Amino acid sequence: MAGRTSMAGIPAEGRDPKRRVLKDVFGFDDFRPGQADVMETLLSGRHVLAVMPTGAGKSLCYQVPALVLGGLTIVVSPLVALMQDQVAALRLAGVAADTINSSLERDANVAAWRRVASGQTRLLYLAPERLMTERMLDALARLDIRLIAVDEAHCISQWGPAFRREYEDLARLRDIFPEVPIIALTATADETTRTDISARLFADRVDTLVLGFDRPNIKLAIEPKQDSKRQLLRFVERHSGRSGIVYCLSRRKTEEMAAFLEQNGVTALAYHAGMSKDAREANQNAFMTLSGVVMVATIAFGMGIDKPDVAYVFHTDLPASLEAYYQEIGRAGRDGRSAEAHMLYGLGDIRTRRLFIDDEDASPEHKRRSHGRLDTLIGYCETAQCRRQVLLGYFGEEAQPCGNCDNCLNQAPRADGSTEARIILAAVAQTGERFGASHIVDILLGHETEKVLARSHQRLATFGAGAAHKRPAWLSLIRQLVAGGFLMPDPDGYGGLAISESGRALGRGETAFEYRVETRHRSLRNKARSAQAQAGTEDLDAALLAALKALRLRLAKERQVPAYVVFSDRTLIDMAERRPRDLHAFAQVNGVGEAKLREFGEVFLSAIAAHQAAA
Repeated sequence: MAGRTSMAGIPAEGRDPKRRVLKDVFGFDDFRPGQADVMETLLSGRHVLAVMPTGAGKSLCYQVPALVLGGLTIVVSPLVALMQDQVAALRLAGVAADTINSSLERDANVAAWRRVASGQTRLLYLAPERLMTERMLDALARLDIRLIAVDEAHCISQWGPAFRREYEDLARLRDIFPEVPIIALTATADETTRTDISARLFADRVDTLVLGFDRPNIKLAIEPKQDSKRQLLRFVERHSGRSGIVYCLSRRKTEEMAAFLEQNGVTALAYHAGMSKDAREANQNAFMTLSGVVMVATIAFGMGIDKPDVAYVFHTDLPASLEAYYQEIGRAGRDGRSAEAHMLYGLGDIRTRRLFIDDEDASPEHKRRSHGRLDTLIGYCETAQCRRQVLLGYFGEEAQPCGNCDNCLNQAPRADGSTEARIILAAVAQTGERFGASHIVDILLGHETEKVLARSHQRLATFGAGAAHKRPAWLSLIRQLVAGGFLMPDPDGYGGLAISESGRALGRGETAFEYRVETRHRSLRNKARSAQAQAGTEDLDAALLAALKALRLRLAKERQVPAYVVFSDRTLIDMAERRPRDLHAFAQVNGVGEAKLREFGEVFLSAIAAHQAAA
């Protein structure tokens, strides 16, 4: 079916060719919001920049048109592993797809190119650096190319959250293939990044479709970082038995957190770029197949992963930007059920992130913008407004208070903190603007630490001036002074705090400072409410679903592909709910196309029948 649809272009039957491909090849009855609009624009021959929320089905936006148009579609993708998984998934759906990349043996790449050159291949996945070689471009120019897709298009923009220099050269594509429509896709592009992509890749001749960023089922919450291991454990235990992703900044911390959770009875796996390919794939397959597994990972994990029942994303450290944060939390709640995005946030995170920016091999202007992005993220962390309003506002989308973030559910009180702020500013000034938050708070609390005594800071006028408040309150005030621009972390990365011009104005009494009053662990107050909401799960035969997942894993191992490439969790859940008894009923399962019906129909029907007989 896939071959007939793709080679013939628009079918003779009266059905919309997009919908025919969607059902017969991919097994879906209808498009998700925005997909059909993107496809129609492409099929009319126009360029498209599609900005779609995570989990919205970006890949189908070019895969369906590729099969409707026929000929060859070139897909530019940044990760070898992602390319290989998508090729494997398309092949199982009966679509002739290939990739040529550096991880494959030369013979495999030669064989792939022969299929491409002979017209067998419908979609060819390439990394940008391989596509933009003169040899590859000359060879492709002789072929019947109908469509070009650029995935993770924010990598093109020097102002994007993950700029990659090898993407810059893609700007030549519109001149090399002037008659070929190009689609650029991303989930994480603010207005500046979108404008830059439009100018670079399309010379501003493009239809930009922004399809909304809101994921209302995800509860947003941020908690001051105190004891990150214990805070993580408390959170995970509150979601016992459900799958989640925990993001850590470093490989070492990833290993430590996974081991800590395991020691406390939580099934947890680590994932980072320093692990072997086999170890990463084994852990990824376990996460995708089993219930209640926690994946503790660096940002190396997540791109292309579509596991619907991820109940939460937990950040133990500050992400790189609001774009990165949005993309990472978007891996939760793709099944539409309630999910949580929970972040721990501390002043040390800001210092680390600024160091990363300053150590980049980038222009001063790029670093300035990166610091600006970080400032925006800090503001999001410190805000007393509805977090969803702030997050969506960053992407240019207006929203009402959501009622599903920590600030809406448990609004922290605000108070005038001008007096406390001036005490902090005085301590910073008296110590020469050279010391970090912890030392400043020791002075305010009158603690005669070794560092305080060594520098005779116990003699300062501010020593002991802050005894009226406890340490967490002072640290929160300092964070909010940093977020408000009154204090600046040391740009040289030594941890010191400096006073800005607005901070000096505050110190002179020329302006006021209003702060959010922190209440420790306030995000846990709604524990009972959250547990009650999670109790409303679907009436599903868990044993049958487990049997189907085990079968999927076995079939995936036989084919040496990730488990989700065989069938997504969404498809297995629909299968367990429908319990089809024959191939006709199996074909109605969401995500079962003709090729997968032939390949897997009988074996899954046998598993369902065996389960029913044993029940």
